[in-house]
Amino acid sequence: MDDFLKENYSLITSMVELFAAIIGVITYKSYKFTPVKYIIYFLAYAFFVDLIGGYPNYLKDIGYFHLIEGTLIESNYWWYTLFWWIGLALMMVFVNYKVVKTVRFKQILKYGFYIYLLQVILYIIFKFENLFNYNEFISIASLWIIILSIIIYFFETLASETIVLFYKSIYFYFNATFFIWILIIFPILFFELYFIEDDWDYVLLKWKIHLSLNIFLYMTLSAALLFCKPKAQ
Repeated sequence: MDDFLKENYSLITSMVELFAAIIGVITYKSYKFTPVKYIIYFLAYAFFVDLIGGYPNYLKDIGYFHLIEGTLIESNYWWYTLFWWIGLALMMVFVNYKVVKTVRFKQILKYGFYIYLLQVILYIIFKFENLFNYNEFISIASLWIIILSIIIYFFETLASETIVLFYKSIYFYFNATFFIWILIIFPILFFELYFIEDDWDYVLLKWKIHLSLNIFLYMTLSAALLFCKPKAQ
């Protein structure tokens, strides 16, 4: 099993993401006049981010890794920092900003996102080289604004009549799924420094957790797209 995971981890992850993106394309017509379309865009975006993010392994496989060896982009930390964490934060805030109706909650989301954006910009300006090595600042900053957007969605849902039919809303599954994903992924971020090929026990454990979480995330979102029917907003 471990040998199979070593050889096929990236492929399995890509297939799961591709499946969710395809479901998004198939169901797009039903959701094109709702904020759900941005979730569908993100599913396609996430697939391509992970696909392109594997460039170090692709170059090793074809014997061209020497082209980036010793450069700032030798590792793909910068890619996932800029395109996964910031992209995820932007998508979560934007979708929930579209969904919530309470003006006060919208303002909290808006100004919270401005603070987050300022943090990211200042960090990139003053700690530019850290982007190319593992550093958890941007991922943690992204996590707090994501959690804030999720909490605001649940607060408004609990305070409104929609709580009665919450299980019919794709936005509930969208926020609940990402909330569970974040609660599990967050502690792993602090152990990222130990993610080295010399310690395969830890590497395989992390891969198993990530793969299980990604299957849970993308399959849940796919099922929600297929079975939920949100009203146009």
